[in-house]
Amino acid sequence: MTDLNVNGVLTRRRRATLTAGRVATVQPVNGAFAAGTASLVTADFSLHDGQKIRERSLERPAAKSEKKKRKGEMGDRLSCHQAQESLLSSSSGYRNYRGVLNWCVVMLVLSNARLFLENLLKYGILVDPIQVISLFLNDPYSWPAACLVIVSNVFIFVALYTERQLSKGSFSEFAGFLVHCINLSILLTFPAAVVLWVPSMTSVGGAIALGIYTILFLKLYSYKDVNLWCRELSTVKAKKLSRSLSCPSPQHFKAGEQKVCYPGNLTIKDMYYFIFAPTLCYELNFPRSPKIRIRFLLRRLFEMLFFIQLSVFLTQQWMVPIIQSSMKPLEDMDLSRMTERLLRLAVPNHLLWLMFFYWFFHSSMNFTAELLRFGDRQFYRDWWNSETVTYFWQNWNIPVHKWCLRHFYKPLLRRGFSKMVSQSAVFFLSAFFHEYLVSVPLRMFRLWAFTGMMAQLPLAWFVGHFLQGNYGNAAVWMSIIIGQPFAVLMYVHDYYVMHYRNGAQ
Repeated sequence: MTDLNVNGVLTRRRRATLTAGRVATVQPVNGAFAAGTASLVTADFSLHDGQKIRERSLERPAAKSEKKKRKGEMGDRLSCHQAQESLLSSSSGYRNYRGVLNWCVVMLVLSNARLFLENLLKYGILVDPIQVISLFLNDPYSWPAACLVIVSNVFIFVALYTERQLSKGSFSEFAGFLVHCINLSILLTFPAAVVLWVPSMTSVGGAIALGIYTILFLKLYSYKDVNLWCRELSTVKAKKLSRSLSCPSPQHFKAGEQKVCYPGNLTIKDMYYFIFAPTLCYELNFPRSPKIRIRFLLRRLFEMLFFIQLSVFLTQQWMVPIIQSSMKPLEDMDLSRMTERLLRLAVPNHLLWLMFFYWFFHSSMNFTAELLRFGDRQFYRDWWNSETVTYFWQNWNIPVHKWCLRHFYKPLLRRGFSKMVSQSAVFFLSAFFHEYLVSVPLRMFRLWAFTGMMAQLPLAWFVGHFLQGNYGNAAVWMSIIIGQPFAVLMYVHDYYVMHYRNGAQ
């Protein structure tokens, strides 16, 4: 009886504990209460057993990992070396030099900051806005460069009128070709004559006017070629222009966009859209962006204004003093001093060139493209990764490269010329326009720019055959950094000798 009482008490305690802990309301109906209680007790014991088993299973891997860790620590005490290469060895495969690149940037900033501070302490503030205005105007009542730009509209209307007459059949193809040749020839010679013979024309104003006329020449040449191709295809009832993509098929356009076909493109609106568009290659239907992004437009405008001010500041404050101090070593032909001046000039000249690239090819051209909703914004590619000179010239100025490829290089290949001859002809044409844009505004002919461009041919051959990878890229950067200031010094020296030293004597 005692045992039964004890068991009864224990059973009641377990029942009370289970019912209190689990908040279970079990009502005794026909003996179901005892059976439910027994099942709960069994479940409780099985729950505790499962927890113990899981704890043991978790403790075993922990114990094993602890033993391995102790063995590893003991092994590290006994041996701490393994066969491996140094990180700076080429065989190590290590390529993460981000910290070294940051160090180079910091050193570049610090060294140029020192040069800037030294320049301020030595020369003071040399920035003069009045002097900048005088570079564009000798006489405030005489604007020859602006008048020259306005006159360029005559050549645009002559080209448009000629194409309209050709589309109607009023001009023969030979007559139209002669009119275009005369128009394009005068387009290059007339502004050069004005710049050379009008005394009030400044060098900077003349250079800007000649640059605009050069761009106009390339555009009107492309305009002539594309309309000729359209006429050729219309005679054979073709609907697609494969060479210029000027009459694309409807799948090139989204729903709702209107396609223009020849001769419906021969309008003043179409002509002037092409004249102001940031491209040199004409098409009847240019890719268009959906809308004008005001924020994008304002950012590009801010960049344009900022880089103009910064370029003027660096030119007056940094480059002009170096150029002025370089005249005496150039006159004395002191080679060591000339080399020192060349290297001093290389840094600000290269910074100005980089700023000009960003200002013109990114800020200005994107600003114009956004205003006109011009869709093709690839004005440059990764020329800074160039491992050959040829790759650099193909990718740093995409509008000119497309024009040369489409209207000069490939037509020469179709006429049977070799690739080497065609490539040399392209460099010759580029050298001509470089000299045209420098010598004519300065009113002196020294052929330094022409020689520098033609020297790119042997340099391209040498770099392509003997230098590869990073060495080729370094050679391209060296030609940019050293070649340009050398030409600048040569032109400045000759200009100084012609206009100042002879005048003093």
